Amino acid sequence: MSPLRPSPPRSLPLAKLSDLLADATVVGPRGDSAVVTGVTLDSRAVLPGDLYAALPGARTHGAKFAGQAVAAGAVAILTDPTGVDLLARASVPVLVVADPRAALGAVSALIYGEGAQQLAVVGLTGTNGKTTTAYLIHSALTALGHPAGLIGTVETRIADETVASIRTTPEAPDVHALLAVMAQRGLDFCVMEVSSHALRQHRVDGIRYAVAAFTNLSQDHLDFHADMEDYFAAKAELFTPARAARALVCVDDAWGRRLAAQVARDEAVPLTTVTTRPDVAADWTARVADNDPSRFTLTGRGLDGAPVELALASALPGDFNIANTALASVVLLLLGLSPASVAAAILTDPHVPGRMEVVASAPGDQEAPRVVVDYAHSPEAIRAALRALRPTTPGRLVVVTGAGGDRDRDKREAMGAAAAEFADLVVVTDDNPRSEDPALIRAAVRAGAQGTARARDSRVAILEVGDRAEAIRAAVAAARAAGPGATVAVLGKGHERGQEIAGQVHPFDDRVEARAALDATIAAPLAADTTAAGIATDGEDPA
Repeated sequence: MSPLRPSPPRSLPLAKLSDLLADATVVGPRGDSAVVTGVTLDSRAVLPGDLYAALPGARTHGAKFAGQAVAAGAVAILTDPTGVDLLARASVPVLVVADPRAALGAVSALIYGEGAQQLAVVGLTGTNGKTTTAYLIHSALTALGHPAGLIGTVETRIADETVASIRTTPEAPDVHALLAVMAQRGLDFCVMEVSSHALRQHRVDGIRYAVAAFTNLSQDHLDFHADMEDYFAAKAELFTPARAARALVCVDDAWGRRLAAQVARDEAVPLTTVTTRPDVAADWTARVADNDPSRFTLTGRGLDGAPVELALASALPGDFNIANTALASVVLLLLGLSPASVAAAILTDPHVPGRMEVVASAPGDQEAPRVVVDYAHSPEAIRAALRALRPTTPGRLVVVTGAGGDRDRDKREAMGAAAAEFADLVVVTDDNPRSEDPALIRAAVRAGAQGTARARDSRVAILEVGDRAEAIRAAVAAARAAGPGATVAVLGKGHERGQEIAGQVHPFDDRVEARAALDATIAAPLAADTTAAGIATDGEDPA
């Protein structure tokens, strides 16, 4: 499906692009009368009137598909010198620049009419919490009657219209087309997740965020980044004058404090900080109520300098969701909303798909364990999710987890170790193996869990079940057999509706499988000795 675009499209003389790209050379026909109405880097998505951006890729060069793009109606091509060498004799103008990807954000913004400048756009970056915080902000804006868009990991929302997302942050042409559609439809705000990949790959170039916010940083994506320093540096690119009018940084972790110090030192972007920690100084502080861990008081000073104290609550469990809710609240205040309206709107349940999402059991099934599906797919995210669930689980805590293939291999053992820190039973299974051998991935996760099991005097059991649906069924059955008050945490895929194995995506939804597992244990519960084995095994693998 082609991405959404403004309708009717804007018509831009090709000469305007040549003016923007001052260093560009033109190969082939000059195209003085050519008019551009759209832009894409996907030859399969070309519409008549498009500029086709032929970019170098990891496996091949987009210039190899230029003929297909022209046949579909592309009126011009943007590429690099290597791309020119790959082109046959050009029948349309070819704009040649040294780094077309770096130019694509500005080009897309110009073609689609600078939609980003017509909206107040919020950019959220960090390892964990981006999606939840984005939904909190979006739901609060909607509750207050402000039309708002959302671009993120789960979906894109334009008022009442929803489109499934392919990646956290779309490519620059799609981002600017979406923002133009939002502006065209009269939206006031857009809340956007900004990945480190997007920053490094120029996907959000041409956008200046009204507020750029940082959640936290922990190990992830080290298949893409050289190390944590490189990962941090990519995130920090968002907090520069070209990209942000205001910076908001959660300083709960050392990376946040480092980023805040860096932004403050440069004095280029107005900085606001927020924390949930009593031992950390910040502009805004969230203090959790003694008698209710979901409620907290947020104190600081408003845009006018007046002291503000808000009594708030998190609709989602866990200390990290207190931080997400506090961050979302301060974003809303920095957007100019009144403290009273923020206090009312932030209580709206955002219903974040696959983020600490409880799967309902059958009505009247009093023996069913609580089943929670979460997207946690990094060591710290797993630790945070289970740290939230452990105190609210009077019975056994059963964790289903695995790791993705073709991604950061160094975090796999750490993910297993994090699960075993809190669980009574860890069920190691497949996530998205992609092109890798699933058994090797499971072995790494299992090794990490076993190491922690030994450190805990073997009080945690480990079960390996490759088939993810079977793993979820085994976990639910074991939790039910263990007695009342059990929780099953199914971690890693969250909202995803497919599982990628050997290059093929199969339909798969953890929430659907968990619901089926709950039903199955009612219809045909496993024998007690079978289900209990996973719990009773002392740090070894059940036979």
